[in-house]
Amino acid sequence: MSEPAQTMEAKSIHTEPFQMENEGKYLTFQLAKEGYGIGILKVREIIGMLPVTPVPQTPLFLKGVINLRGQVIPVVDLRLKFGLMEEEYTERTSIIVVEVKGLANNIPIGIVVDTVSEVINIQAHEIEPAPSFGASINTNFILGMAKTEGGVKILLNIDQVLSAEELGAL
Repeated sequence: MSEPAQTMEAKSIHTEPFQMENEGKYLTFQLAKEGYGIGILKVREIIGMLPVTPVPQTPLFLKGVINLRGQVIPVVDLRLKFGLMEEEYTERTSIIVVEVKGLANNIPIGIVVDTVSEVINIQAHEIEPAPSFGASINTNFILGMAKTEGGVKILLNIDQVLSAEELGAL
Protein backbone atom coordinates (compact mmCIF):
# COMPACT_ATOMS: atom_id res chain seq x y z
CA MET A 1 0.00 0.00 0.00
CA SER A 2 1.38 3.40 -0.91
CA GLU A 3 2.07 6.10 1.69
CA PRO A 4 -0.82 8.44 0.66
CA ALA A 5 -3.28 5.53 0.72
CA GLN A 6 -2.20 4.61 4.26
CA THR A 7 -2.61 8.21 5.40
CA MET A 8 -6.09 8.48 3.88
CA GLU A 9 -7.08 5.13 5.43
CA ALA A 10 -5.80 6.19 8.85
CA LYS A 11 -7.78 9.44 8.64
CA SER A 12 -10.99 7.70 7.63
CA ILE A 13 -10.71 5.21 10.51
CA HIS A 14 -10.57 8.06 13.03
CA THR A 15 -13.21 10.25 11.37
CA GLU A 16 -16.66 9.97 12.90
CA PRO A 17 -19.85 10.19 10.80
CA PHE A 18 -20.82 13.53 12.41
CA GLN A 19 -17.46 14.95 11.31
CA MET A 20 -17.95 13.74 7.72
CA GLU A 21 -21.42 15.30 7.45
CA ASN A 22 -20.18 18.64 8.82
CA GLU A 23 -17.06 19.08 6.71
CA GLY A 24 -17.21 21.66 3.95
CA LYS A 25 -17.09 25.39 3.30
CA TYR A 26 -17.97 27.81 6.10
CA LEU A 27 -18.36 31.56 6.19
CA THR A 28 -16.42 32.68 9.24
CA PHE A 29 -17.08 35.80 11.29
CA GLN A 30 -16.23 37.42 14.60
CA LEU A 31 -18.40 38.12 17.63
CA ALA A 32 -16.71 39.60 20.70
CA LYS A 33 -13.29 38.58 19.33
CA GLU A 34 -14.35 34.91 19.03
CA GLY A 35 -14.48 33.05 15.71
CA TYR A 36 -17.68 31.44 14.42
CA GLY A 37 -18.68 29.70 11.22
CA ILE A 38 -21.90 29.05 9.31
CA GLY A 39 -22.20 26.51 6.50
CA ILE A 40 -21.89 28.44 3.23
CA LEU A 41 -25.01 26.76 1.81
CA LYS A 42 -27.10 28.54 4.48
CA VAL A 43 -25.76 31.99 3.53
CA ARG A 44 -27.77 33.99 1.00
CA GLU A 45 -25.73 37.19 1.05
CA ILE A 46 -23.59 39.54 3.14
CA ILE A 47 -24.46 43.22 3.39
CA GLY A 48 -23.27 46.22 5.36
CA MET A 49 -25.45 47.59 8.12
CA LEU A 50 -28.71 49.06 6.92
CA PRO A 51 -31.23 51.13 8.87
CA VAL A 52 -33.21 48.68 11.03
CA THR A 53 -36.86 49.43 11.78
CA PRO A 54 -37.64 48.36 15.37
CA VAL A 55 -40.68 46.14 15.94
CA PRO A 56 -42.54 46.66 19.24
CA GLN A 57 -42.92 43.84 21.77
CA THR A 58 -40.20 41.62 20.34
CA PRO A 59 -37.26 40.09 22.23
CA LEU A 60 -34.26 42.39 22.74
CA PHE A 61 -32.08 40.32 20.39
CA LEU A 62 -34.55 40.94 17.53
CA LYS A 63 -33.33 44.37 16.41
CA GLY A 64 -36.21 44.81 13.95
CA VAL A 65 -36.60 44.44 10.20
CA ILE A 66 -34.85 45.69 7.08
CA ASN A 67 -36.15 46.25 3.58
CA LEU A 68 -33.83 44.31 1.28
CA ARG A 69 -34.81 44.89 -2.33
CA GLY A 70 -38.50 44.94 -1.45
CA GLN A 71 -38.41 41.99 0.95
CA VAL A 72 -38.90 42.61 4.69
CA ILE A 73 -36.34 40.56 6.61
CA PRO A 74 -36.09 40.21 10.41
CA VAL A 75 -32.70 41.09 11.88
CA VAL A 76 -31.24 39.30 14.92
CA ASP A 77 -28.21 40.65 16.79
CA LEU A 78 -26.19 37.50 17.54
CA ARG A 79 -24.34 39.27 20.36
CA LEU A 80 -27.60 39.76 22.23
CA LYS A 81 -28.94 36.31 21.30
CA PHE A 82 -25.82 34.73 22.80
CA GLY A 83 -25.95 36.89 25.95
CA LEU A 84 -22.89 38.98 25.05
CA MET A 85 -22.55 42.70 25.75
CA GLU A 86 -24.14 44.97 23.18
CA GLU A 87 -21.60 46.96 21.15
CA GLU A 88 -22.08 50.00 19.00
CA TYR A 89 -22.11 49.12 15.30
CA THR A 90 -19.04 50.11 13.26
CA GLU A 91 -18.18 50.24 9.58
CA ARG A 92 -17.08 46.57 9.89
CA THR A 93 -20.40 45.41 11.36
CA SER A 94 -22.26 43.29 8.82
CA ILE A 95 -25.56 41.56 8.30
CA ILE A 96 -25.35 38.00 7.03
CA VAL A 97 -28.64 37.01 5.42
CA VAL A 98 -29.18 33.30 6.05
CA GLU A 99 -31.92 30.82 5.16
CA VAL A 100 -33.29 29.26 8.34
CA LYS A 101 -35.51 26.20 8.27
CA GLY A 102 -38.95 27.28 9.48
CA LEU A 103 -42.00 25.19 10.31
CA ALA A 104 -43.39 25.36 6.76
CA ASN A 105 -40.54 26.73 4.61
CA ASN A 106 -37.17 28.48 4.70
CA ILE A 107 -37.14 31.96 6.23
CA PRO A 108 -34.54 34.61 5.35
CA ILE A 109 -33.13 36.18 8.50
CA GLY A 110 -30.39 38.76 8.87
CA ILE A 111 -27.87 38.14 11.62
CA VAL A 112 -25.69 41.02 12.83
CA VAL A 113 -22.02 40.13 13.36
CA ASP A 114 -19.03 42.24 14.38
CA THR A 115 -17.06 41.47 11.22
CA VAL A 116 -17.07 38.89 8.43
CA SER A 117 -13.74 37.10 8.07
CA GLU A 118 -13.50 34.66 5.16
CA VAL A 119 -14.81 31.46 3.60
CA ILE A 120 -12.74 28.47 4.66
CA ASN A 121 -12.86 24.79 3.80
CA ILE A 122 -12.97 22.71 6.97
CA GLN A 123 -11.96 19.07 6.72
CA ALA A 124 -13.69 16.34 8.75
CA HIS A 125 -10.60 15.61 10.87
CA GLU A 126 -10.51 19.29 11.97
CA ILE A 127 -13.96 19.11 13.60
CA GLU A 128 -14.55 18.10 17.21
CA PRO A 129 -17.97 17.61 18.81
CA ALA A 130 -19.36 20.44 20.91
CA PRO A 131 -18.15 20.13 24.50
CA SER A 132 -20.65 18.95 27.08
CA PHE A 133 -21.32 21.56 29.74
CA GLY A 134 -23.93 19.51 31.59
CA ALA A 135 -27.66 19.04 31.18
CA SER A 136 -28.57 22.61 32.12
CA ILE A 137 -26.71 24.22 29.19
CA ASN A 138 -28.15 23.81 25.69
CA THR A 139 -25.50 23.40 23.00
CA ASN A 140 -27.82 22.09 20.24
CA PHE A 141 -27.01 25.17 18.16
CA ILE A 142 -23.31 24.19 17.96
CA LEU A 143 -22.45 21.82 15.10
CA GLY A 144 -18.93 21.40 16.37
CA MET A 145 -15.62 23.06 17.07
CA ALA A 146 -13.23 23.50 14.15
CA LYS A 147 -9.51 23.50 14.83
CA THR A 148 -8.00 25.93 12.31
CA GLU A 149 -4.69 27.74 11.95
CA GLY A 150 -6.29 30.85 13.44
CA GLY A 151 -7.55 28.98 16.52
CA VAL A 152 -10.85 27.32 17.32
CA LYS A 153 -14.00 28.34 15.44
CA ILE A 154 -17.45 27.56 16.80
CA LEU A 155 -19.50 26.08 13.95
CA LEU A 156 -23.15 27.08 14.29
CA ASN A 157 -26.23 25.14 13.29
CA ILE A 158 -28.08 28.29 12.28
CA ASP A 159 -31.38 26.38 12.12
CA GLN A 160 -31.03 25.77 15.87
CA VAL A 161 -29.86 29.25 16.88
CA LEU A 162 -33.49 30.37 16.89
CA SER A 163 -36.09 28.03 18.36
CA ALA A 164 -39.25 27.04 16.48
CA GLU A 165 -41.28 29.28 18.82
CA GLU A 166 -39.04 32.26 18.05
CA LEU A 167 -39.32 31.61 14.30
CA GLY A 168 -43.09 31.35 14.63
CA ALA A 169 -43.13 34.77 16.27
CA LEU A 170 -41.23 36.23 13.30
